Amino acid sequence: MKRRPPVPINDDDSRLFREAIGDVRQLDPVSPPPAAAKPAPHPHMLDADEAAVPGELLDMTFDPALLEVGEELSFLRDGYPPKLLRQLKRGQFSVQDDIDLHQMNAAAAQASIVAFLAEARQHGRRCVRIVHGKGLRSKAAGPVLKGLTDRMLRRRDDVIAFASARPAMGGTGAVVVLLKG
Repeated sequence: MKRRPPVPINDDDSRLFREAIGDVRQLDPVSPPPAAAKPAPHPHMLDADEAAVPGELLDMTFDPALLEVGEELSFLRDGYPPKLLRQLKRGQFSVQDDIDLHQMNAAAAQASIVAFLAEARQHGRRCVRIVHGKGLRSKAAGPVLKGLTDRMLRRRDDVIAFASARPAMGGTGAVVVLLKG
C-alpha cells in the first residue's frame, strides 16, 4: 500500500478550524501514574520439587544390604573441599539445633525433617543434628528412619554435607548436617 504525502494546511483551513473549535484552554501537565510494583520472585520449582519428595521417598524400596545397622552415614556435595567433611566428622562445627525422630513413622519423620530444615535455614543456622535412631527394633526392612534421613538429605540442595555424629552426640543413631549459609 502506497502512502500519500500529507496535504499542506493553508491559512484558510487553519482559520476555519479555530473558528469551529472556539476558545481552548491549556491543560496542566499530569505526571504518569507510578508503575505497579513487581512481585517478589518465588521459587515455584523448589516448591514443586519439595512437594514431590514425600511420594518418591515412601515409594522407594529399601535394600538392607545398602545400609546396615551401625553403618556410618556421610555425604559431601560436589564442589566442596573434602576437608569440610573431615571437620564435620571430627565434631569441629558447633551444633546449633537438633530434632529427635524417635517414635515417628516415616511420613511424620519426613514432614518433621522438611519443617526443621526450613526453620533452620530461616533462622540462619548452619549446623544442625537429626537424631534418627539406629533402627534396632526395625524389622527385616532395616532402619527405616536412618535410610529415610540419608535419602532426604542427599536430595536437598541446601545440604552441603552430613556425617554420623560423634559417639557422645548419638553416634550412628544421629547425623550432623552442614547447611548452606
